[in-house]
Amino acid sequence: MIKICLADNHPIVHYGIKSYFKDNSEISIVGHAEDFTTLEDILNKKSVDIVILDLDLEGLSSINLIKGMVKDYPSTKIVIFTNLSEQMYAPNALKAGVSAYIHKTSKLENLASALIKVYGGAVVFSETVKKNLALIGKRNKSERLYRKLSTREIEVLRYLSDGKKNKEIAKILDLNEKTVSTYKLRLLTKLNVTNLVDLVNKAKTLEIV
Repeated sequence: MIKICLADNHPIVHYGIKSYFKDNSEISIVGHAEDFTTLEDILNKKSVDIVILDLDLEGLSSINLIKGMVKDYPSTKIVIFTNLSEQMYAPNALKAGVSAYIHKTSKLENLASALIKVYGGAVVFSETVKKNLALIGKRNKSERLYRKLSTREIEVLRYLSDGKKNKEIAKILDLNEKTVSTYKLRLLTKLNVTNLVDLVNKAKTLEIV
């Protein structure tokens, strides 16, 4: 039996996945977490084979926290199940050590299949992720602008797009406020814009946020 912990902000997701797997002979939901702190508590107390993790989970402020989980809980695999843009977040998540990236628009049978494959040692990409990664080398310079962004720059851009101020972002990511300002300037330069409004619009056009 594959022991699963579901980490997601939304009760409806917990209900739906629990209902889907309740009669599954191979998969058992052994934990539910609606924030990152609860997830860590569960992993410290229970044996979990796979975490189904939403990148929007409350308290999951940085991809570095996922890297830490991979290091601290080496026997537990991580499967990302999220609505966030695959073309931007999947490569960084996979670099961080997750075993699969599944978009929430996928059917639950695809998630179930991925869980079984990951338990067997595989790394699973959705078809959309495979196509996006395959296209990276084929796109022209302007279309590849966002590929120049670091993981931290992507995180700062995401919070800027949510309307957060530099001071708020600094607190969330545990950075100096001046450092956040530096990332903001880099983003303006890399995306070839001159103000925050255009920066956010460019990010949305490129499906970064």
